[in-house]
Amino acid sequence: MFIHVANPIYDSVFKYIMEDERIAKTMLSALLKKEVVYVTVRPHEYSNTTRDTLSMFRIDFAATVREREGDVEKDRVVLIELQKTWLNTETLRFRQYLGAQYSNKNNIREADEKGFAYPMVAVYLLGHKVGNIKEPIVYVNHDVFDYNGNIVKEGSEEPFVESLTHNSIIVQIPLLHGNVNNRLEKVLSVFDQTQVEGNTQQVLKIDEDKYADDNDMLYVLHKLTAAAANSEMRQDMNVEDEYYKAIEDRDTAIMQRDKILKEKEEQLSQQSEQLSQQSEQLSQQSEQLSQQSEQLSQQSEQLSLKDEQLSLKDEQLSLKDEQLRNMAKVLFDKGMTEEQISAMTGIDIENIVKLLK
Repeated sequence: MFIHVANPIYDSVFKYIMEDERIAKTMLSALLKKEVVYVTVRPHEYSNTTRDTLSMFRIDFAATVREREGDVEKDRVVLIELQKTWLNTETLRFRQYLGAQYSNKNNIREADEKGFAYPMVAVYLLGHKVGNIKEPIVYVNHDVFDYNGNIVKEGSEEPFVESLTHNSIIVQIPLLHGNVNNRLEKVLSVFDQTQVEGNTQQVLKIDEDKYADDNDMLYVLHKLTAAAANSEMRQDMNVEDEYYKAIEDRDTAIMQRDKILKEKEEQLSQQSEQLSQQSEQLSQQSEQLSQQSEQLSQQSEQLSLKDEQLSLKDEQLSLKDEQLRNMAKVLFDKGMTEEQISAMTGIDIENIVKLLK
């Protein structure tokens, strides 16, 4: 039978179910792959009280985990930092929250004189994909190695080591596509967004029969069904929708602005390239003009030299005429006739007459 439940991806719904001790134990036991026998919600300094912080929700737990060492069962306290975000948030905010956990004096083990902290696990429920990781759920655990890279088994759970490190669990909600291969995937199947019903994301349509043999999961569905019927819860989901719609509109506006800026940058780049080409052309033209000017200067020098040569020839001719005139006058004064002077000098009589004037 299909039922309609509130979508736990919403902060208000997620907080509503995770503050239920039974559901918290069910969820954390599946994530840690260990039995959680007791769990409490711990207060923290950061809370989602403004619209700017709605994009990330966090809740801290102190869980008593039962572990088996051989035939002996042992309980120990583990701090769980659970962070959920629907947006592709920068890791800096995750690191800030972790930093607050490391510096929180309340996380020191009780009656521990050396001030060792409880071991910590960070759980990230992400509404987006992480790089090229194909697995919907991945575990990032620390190990202790010797110099040669061999794992040191004894001492890995020493309080000193656990106080300085933490393990992480990353859940990529978009990769939860109804494939249930283990206990954790079954528990997280209520986050499968392919089951969204209607035009909004507020309601999921889930086949209740798939959980008929699991009382804990039926209890989770019961709480989610109650949340879907709660008017205050629906109002809170509407507020979150409005916020994410504003975020989407803002991102769309930023994308459009970036597109316009990119187009303008391309236009400016083209104009710059055109100006560069024009500048190169002008430079070539200037070089050509410079070459032409140099050629004209050389031609002018050649003409000036020719003028000097012609002027020199004119002076020489003028001097020769003067010499011929003086010679003709001397011969004429000695009584020679114009015909005799012409015969002697080889100058025709007409020019002899002009010289004697």
